[in-house]
Amino acid sequence: MTAMVTPFGSGGEVNHPAAAELARRLVAGGCDGVVVNGTTGESPTLHADERLSLLDTVRAALPDHAVVMGTGSYDTAASVALTREAQQRGADAALVVTPYYNKPPEEGLIAHYEAIADVGLPVVMYNIPSRCVINMPAALQLRLAQHPNIVGTKECADLEQVAQIVDGAPDDFRVWSGDDVATLPQLSVGAYGVISVAAHVCAPAMRRLVDAYVGGDVAHASALHRRLLPLFKALFMTANPIAVKAAVTMLGLDVGVPRLPLVPLDAERSARLRAVLEAAGDLVELPQPSAAAASA
Repeated sequence: MTAMVTPFGSGGEVNHPAAAELARRLVAGGCDGVVVNGTTGESPTLHADERLSLLDTVRAALPDHAVVMGTGSYDTAASVALTREAQQRGADAALVVTPYYNKPPEEGLIAHYEAIADVGLPVVMYNIPSRCVINMPAALQLRLAQHPNIVGTKECADLEQVAQIVDGAPDDFRVWSGDDVATLPQLSVGAYGVISVAAHVCAPAMRRLVDAYVGGDVAHASALHRRLLPLFKALFMTANPIAVKAAVTMLGLDVGVPRLPLVPLDAERSARLRAVLEAAGDLVELPQPSAAAASA
């Protein structure tokens, strides 16, 4: 899946036609679905009505693919309410980030996730210590994995922790890499796939990488990983999603610039990013949706 950017218009408003177009292009490139209202979607600067109307737009654009809604925050009651709204509006699952800033103890984390999961919508935990300060250790995640509605985790911790989660989790619990550069290493210890940022500009290549590894062609997956590394790095030359929004616009779909406090990519970095996109050659692609999908 792709953690989708939120396109903005020239006045900073959510650009719904561009969001629908981008979602269709991503699944045309091989994504099984998208995540809206995540970190890459600039969720901290989206108001509640914007988050829900964006979900409506993308759900309508992708009737046959997964649409996951980021509903997590450091406020349990608000996260529960948004998860309930997402369920009512047709989200397939909720992506719930570790509560940040207030740094709850493990007992608080357990109560937080269980309260959200009790809504009834499948929940994917999102463990990203670099943004949330705290790490949810494997033992804690494995305890939460026993809840029938907690179905997986998007993991941005070290490889040892990923292996421990895979080893101890129920058979139907899935681990997604939350970092493009860690996709192949995490697959090697049993992860299921990736919730990608880079797929905005190389979805077919990312699909081939995952399929090659799953199909046993490790050499081809490794070769794709090595070729994609400069792109993975370039898209994180500054705070996400500044660079990836610039890259999508460079490929012909104007998704606007980030909202403050994020700022547009400067001229020097823009030149560097364009050079990396050009050097990646046939790996860089933003496919057109099929005629049927485009008219949906």
